Formats: sequence, structure tokens, C-alpha cells
Amino acid sequence: MNEEIIIKANADIEVIKHRIYEVRGQRVMLDRDLAELYNVETRALNQAVRRNIDRFPEDFMFVMTEDEMNAWKSQIVMSNSIRMGMRRPPVVFTELGIAMLSSVLRSETAIQVNINIMRAFVAIRHAIGAWQGVNLKVEQLSHKVDNLNARVDEILHEQNENNMEVAVQISALNDALDQLREKPSTPRKRIGYKQQKEDSSNGNKKD
Repeated sequence: MNEEIIIKANADIEVIKHRIYEVRGQRVMLDRDLAELYNVETRALNQAVRRNIDRFPEDFMFVMTEDEMNAWKSQIVMSNSIRMGMRRPPVVFTELGIAMLSSVLRSETAIQVNINIMRAFVAIRHAIGAWQGVNLKVEQLSHKVDNLNARVDEILHEQNENNMEVAVQISALNDALDQLREKPSTPRKRIGYKQQKEDSSNGNKKD
């Protein structure tokens, strides 16, 4: 396979990937999109399927309900002409049904297109698997952060309790100091004999 063919195949796969939708929890493609890729009319594709309906059980092919079609329309961007042209719920094919289509249509084009369609389904599965792996790592990291936050809250709570104890002790100390400051100071008594004063009025000394 030369480089040009590889580039074209990759481009085709990207186009196909954007035409794969999810309905009823399954990845599917619409009959009209498949008919366009196979280069046949949608009516011709569905007629070929009806002629071989025993090959297409419900997990291979089903018809959208009105509610499913309206929900699908609301989730994708489409022109008004396409929107108005889809008055009836389309037939959709799962990956298994698409694989069966190439044996029903029996054309070289259908075989080549189906190869790219299978590659597109595989690419989507790989992308989803990678994304789930990222989500798992984010979830694990989030769990670790939650545990860390819980531990930090624990430490802060313990620290607050310690701070409250220190504050109580400091408050008790301040109260004791305030009480000491408020006590009145009493004069000290002199120790020893008191010396009698001379009577200055008569100049006599007392015996």
C-alpha cells in the first residue's frame, strides 16, 4: 500500500468516524450514510437487507423509534434540508450488521468500504479505552487529594485544639498578673526601739 492510498484510507476513516453514533448503548451507522459510502441508493440497500432479513437479527440492525430519532437529531448538526428529509426513523446497523452488509451487497466497493468502517470502529474503541484510562487516573488522583485534604483538616483541627489550650493558659497567667497588680501595698513596720523625742518646750530630758 503506497503513501497516497494510506492517506486516503486515513481520511476515509476520519469521515466514517464522524458518522458513527450511539443509540441504545450501541455504536451504529445510519442506512443513508452507509448507502452513500457504498455508492448505492438507500432504498436499494434496504431492499437487499429485506431479501436477507434472516442474516440481520436485532443486534445487527434495528429501526430507531421516534423518540430515538428526535434525540439523535438534537445532538448533531445537520442542514435543514437533511433534517426535513428524515421524516421517518432510519434503519441503523451495528458493527456486526455492517460486517454482514458486504456479503449481502456483493460488491468490491462494499468490501473496501467495510474494511475502512471496521478500522473506524476499532479506532473509536481505542480512543474510548485511552480516555477511560485517563479518567481512571484522574479519579485515583482525586481520591488521593481527598485523603490529603482530610489529613490536613485533621492536623489543623489538632493544631486549633493545641492553640486553644495555650490561649487558656496565657489567659490564666494574665488574670493572675492582673490580680497581683491590683493588691494595695502596705507600709513595712520598722524594727527596733523608738527614740523618744526631746521636749523642745522646756528643754528637759526625760529619764
